Amino acid sequence: MRRALLLSLALGALIAVTVAGIAMAGSGKPTKVIVGNLEVIANGGFTPTTLSKTKPTPIELNASGEIKTLDGTHPPAVKEVLVETDKNGAINTKGYPTCKASQLQAQDTAHAEQICGSALIGTGKTGIEILFEESKPVPVHSKLLVFNGGTSGGVTTLLIHAYITFPVPAAVVTTVKIKKVHNGPYGMLSTATIPKIAGGSGSVTSFSLKIKKTLKSKGKTFHILTLKCPTGKVPIHITAVFADKTRASANLVRTCTGKR
Repeated sequence: MRRALLLSLALGALIAVTVAGIAMAGSGKPTKVIVGNLEVIANGGFTPTTLSKTKPTPIELNASGEIKTLDGTHPPAVKEVLVETDKNGAINTKGYPTCKASQLQAQDTAHAEQICGSALIGTGKTGIEILFEESKPVPVHSKLLVFNGGTSGGVTTLLIHAYITFPVPAAVVTTVKIKKVHNGPYGMLSTATIPKIAGGSGSVTSFSLKIKKTLKSKGKTFHILTLKCPTGKVPIHITAVFADKTRASANLVRTCTGKR
């Protein structure tokens, strides 16, 4: 399945915030959204930023985000992140090895890489804050692994794996579904569904993620993400939905240089 640019994030398990804010390396500025007591920051980048106007150019994607409260209290958990991305972007995982969510459940990072390493398309890291009643918040950190879940029925699936050791060891697997849409400048919708962390007591607070430009498998070279630059602009719209029903949305417009 071919049309899509991002992952949403991203915000994978944190993509939470974009979870995926996609932007350009070196020149993109973070986008900050404040809703009530909640502050969400999304940023990222892709390289190269000089792209063909007419032909898909392979890119590497970098995305990052942060979630916090203005008064320093424990932030609500992210449930879902929706990212609409430029119609000139594409994702193509056809022929690349795949992994199933069931293979990642209950696996720590090392075993997840061992089991599904051939389907790995990106890596990153995330910060999570866990708060139980009458206790202080506990920060935990994890490496993020992004796996190709395959394409079926016009929908491409990405799996984002994290592993926490508090309060008990547990894998957190975020599913990102990417499909084609027709909505003005947007051509793809990515929906990241974040499971409950520590029974609902855990909230994503930060993340960074990189999707590689070039991948190889069984002697073949794959370009998972591509982008054209006919207008010099790359629009993105991000909405994060939280457990307390708060919705935070942001529009990002990044620039690129088109060449023939």
